[in-house]
Amino acid sequence: MSIRLRELIRNVRACKTQADERGCIHKECAAIRTAFKEESNELRHRNVAKLLFIHMLGYPTHWGQMECLKLIAGNKFLEKRIGYLGLMILLDERQEVLMLVENSLKNDLQSANQYISGLACCSIGNIASPEICRDLSPEVEKLMVGSNPFVSKKAALCAIRILRKCPELVDTFTERIGTLLGSRNHAVLLTSLKLMREVRSALAALAALATLAALAALAALAALAALA
Repeated sequence: MSIRLRELIRNVRACKTQADERGCIHKECAAIRTAFKEESNELRHRNVAKLLFIHMLGYPTHWGQMECLKLIAGNKFLEKRIGYLGLMILLDERQEVLMLVENSLKNDLQSANQYISGLACCSIGNIASPEICRDLSPEVEKLMVGSNPFVSKKAALCAIRILRKCPELVDTFTERIGTLLGSRNHAVLLTSLKLMREVRSALAALAALATLAALAALAALAALAALA
């Protein structure tokens, strides 16, 4: 029988020793594993929420990563919210399983629901790998210049992550800063200023790389001349 998150928290707080807590967690993990194997869609978001609480207590929860992806692929906002939260907590950019969520991210960026688009932007801004940043940068660019300030500010923050991972995309977002600065929304203006600072850092990084490449080329030419 699946229990609610608040009941699990109450049970953990009632434990008097570390051994009691481990027993409570192991028992609940076994119940969650069984529910995942039974493909119980109705309670999947509840079980993933409990899994996040267990993760915060320091217990291993890597076996529930795929369930986050299933929630993200769903149609309900409640499921997506828990799924994206689990994605940002249980995964990082170095894990290959993250590539499986790229299509869902792209679809949610194009969603008419501003909150779903915001969830996708938050996930990209927190854990996107360089490959995902390159693939989804066109969708993020479109959201930056939209009419919805809630989505625009999140897309601008998302663009900061993209520039940190892929500074070669700086020209793509530089052209959009002027549109953001024309907004009357304070949140959009603040994020656009932060984006301007990141653009400056990206340009400096590209200049440094170009200098290193030129020096390396000169060194190679000097070595060839010496051999000749």
